[in-house]
Amino acid sequence: MKTLKELIQEFDGVAFPSNSYVKMVLEPAYNEAKRHFVDHMLHIDYAHLIMLVEENLMKKEDAVKIVRALGTIKKDVIQSSFYNPKFEDLFFQLEHELLAKAGDAGGNLHIARSRNDMGIAIYRMTLKEKIVRLIEQAVTLRSVLIDLMEEHTGTIMIGYTHTQQAQPTTLAHYFSAMADSLRRDMDRLCAAYATVDRSSMGAAALTTSGFKINRERVQKLLGFQEMIDNSWDAVAGADYITETAAAVQLAALHTGRSIQDFLLWGMQEFNAIKLAAPYVQISSIMPQKRNPVSMEHMRALLSSINGDMQTALMMVHNTPFGDIVDTEDDLQPYLWRGIEKLQGIYHLLACVLATMEINRKQLLARAEESFANVTELADTLVRQDQLSFRQAHQVVSASIKELMEAGKERLADFSLDLLNQQMRLLVGKPSSLTEEQFKRSLSPEHFVKVRTLAGGPSPLIMDRHIAVKKKEQHAYITWFKAKKETMRQAKSEIDHILKDWMSEHETK
Repeated sequence: MKTLKELIQEFDGVAFPSNSYVKMVLEPAYNEAKRHFVDHMLHIDYAHLIMLVEENLMKKEDAVKIVRALGTIKKDVIQSSFYNPKFEDLFFQLEHELLAKAGDAGGNLHIARSRNDMGIAIYRMTLKEKIVRLIEQAVTLRSVLIDLMEEHTGTIMIGYTHTQQAQPTTLAHYFSAMADSLRRDMDRLCAAYATVDRSSMGAAALTTSGFKINRERVQKLLGFQEMIDNSWDAVAGADYITETAAAVQLAALHTGRSIQDFLLWGMQEFNAIKLAAPYVQISSIMPQKRNPVSMEHMRALLSSINGDMQTALMMVHNTPFGDIVDTEDDLQPYLWRGIEKLQGIYHLLACVLATMEINRKQLLARAEESFANVTELADTLVRQDQLSFRQAHQVVSASIKELMEAGKERLADFSLDLLNQQMRLLVGKPSSLTEEQFKRSLSPEHFVKVRTLAGGPSPLIMDRHIAVKKKEQHAYITWFKAKKETMRQAKSEIDHILKDWMSEHETK
């Protein structure tokens, strides 16, 4: 009878890698790598190769052999391939192909580098591209919010605090707040990008190399803005992960708050918005239903992004400050998936908001009927009758309380006579307000119009905010275009150098 150890060896193998290790770790890592890393690995190979030639650490003739060998590697073939346990990972598989086609010369491509510094550079290059695409989509969503601001500077609605009716405002005021929150999320993502945008190449395994390489040259050829100066930090530092995860997590949390508002506003009882047909789903049994499933899915996916980012953060927790697999192949996909989901949500939300209908009449009618307007009445008593604000607050509060106790809960039931009754009781004299002044002080349009302080909802202020936001948009567009151009130029420089090498070699 076989022992448990013999059964395990028979099933799992006796040499590295075991079958269970392949299934659990190596194969999933390979599948992620072949999807995300091929271009970046080749980019690093070429950049490192150019530097080695320029620093006289490799003959150009050997470099040409390597270029030709690398040129035979087909991205589509790799991406359709299956994991081969003969090679631990994609790096060793590609190196095997290189050596088979370039001979011993190919072995020198690994002078003064390691999978450690190379792997970190690949992760950073991958993350840079994803952050840029995310910010680009955030800019699109913010453009929609700005368009909605322009459209709804005069759309009166009630603002809520503690889930209760508070004061009249405008829908533009709400969208402006959303755009400002999104701007801060974008700023955090831009800051995270700056942390990611640093080259680890040249750190090698941990301590750099005895070969006199040029780290700065590789940095530029890879399109990195900076170089990670300390080689230990280059392979050990994980703050580029944690900062990105935190920025994405916060962006998801903040977006989810407005999603919750939109779902509430779409209820028949609220009747403020109506989603366009492509973004609602019918019921299998109830003919009248228009289920806002697009919003519901966004809410669920935003929560899942929070989970993805929290997973990434916890995988870094309590890890040694050194090169360690905990921050590598197992962790990175959580970052990528979260970023890609948030990018998709920004796109979907922009489409939903741009096409939804706003029930302006219902929002205005609700504001006109609400006691939410009476803050301005208290303010008017301060200005007109020289009451202290606390006195004015008491008079108006007592008036509303009497109305509600009488079962009257509409603003139309509030009269100047009732106000004067409370004025006589609490102040000892009636108000000097005329009927016209009294009614104007209870108008939601008037309420909004006089809120002309910075940050207020008046159309005048909203127009100024719109102009500022459009300038901000231009700055963000310039930012992501510049990042794309830096990456493009880095690749273009490599292409030109390699083309010159090949032309030079052909003429010999």
